[in-house]
Amino acid sequence: MAPVWFQNALCSDTEVGLPVSERGFLLGDGLFETIRVRAGQPCLWSAHRQRLTHGCDILGLPEPAWEIIEQQAIPALITAAQGVDGSLRLTWTRGSGGPRGLLPSGQETPTLLITVSPTAAPSGFALPGLSLITASSTRRNEFSPMSQLKSLNYGDGLLARREAAAAGADDAVLLNTQGRVAETSIASLFLYLDGRWLTPPVSDGALPGVRRQQILAAGLAEEAPLTPVNLASAGAMVVSNSLSVRQVARCDGRLLPDPQATRRWEELARDRLGTETPFD
Repeated sequence: MAPVWFQNALCSDTEVGLPVSERGFLLGDGLFETIRVRAGQPCLWSAHRQRLTHGCDILGLPEPAWEIIEQQAIPALITAAQGVDGSLRLTWTRGSGGPRGLLPSGQETPTLLITVSPTAAPSGFALPGLSLITASSTRRNEFSPMSQLKSLNYGDGLLARREAAAAGADDAVLLNTQGRVAETSIASLFLYLDGRWLTPPVSDGALPGVRRQQILAAGLAEEAPLTPVNLASAGAMVVSNSLSVRQVARCDGRLLPDPQATRRWEELARDRLGTETPFD
């Protein structure tokens, strides 16, 4: 049995019960954050909190009780997991209690669920490089506010990931409605082109990733519109999310020609990010 925080108490995963009218389950009406834990502390916590708060504003959700989350829930979960490294997932939904229908009534009681994993996702450039394909099964809608949120609506990502698996690849690159690059199904994407590291702008449908923003703030990359032509000519690629940063070895079957660019980028990142580097 795994420890979880449900609503206002620590319990086991077998004790969690959701009402049949729970809107996160029925409609994907909610948000989540996945947070890396290092040395017993949540990494980049303020940025995760800010992003979820922004999502609440867009969806018209009340904010969760941050004081309880920070002072009770997270410390209790990390202690219960008996580990100092791993990850947390915080899920916050509109909950249940209102009448049926798409439009929220304002009568709902939100649902808070936080789970813990004692082991973070594999990370680091010492691991084998990933294989990507460009998804043809779906597109990212860069015009929708939902493209900016870590929402429970992950249908496009699921379609793209299934397509990648069927092709023997690790992940898929999502294009937007204009045919420009947005990101992969689960990560921000960085391309090495003409001596510069570039990543798609949020306006092209890229999720404003917490790790992505850290990389941009450190001057390790720049935002620029990217196209499939750029995918086909990039010398190197890297993907990142809150749990890991990984090099890419192949994209659409092409072996990337400049792995040394990734090594140089890693060295610079370690120097600029210090203990916040996600490469180990």
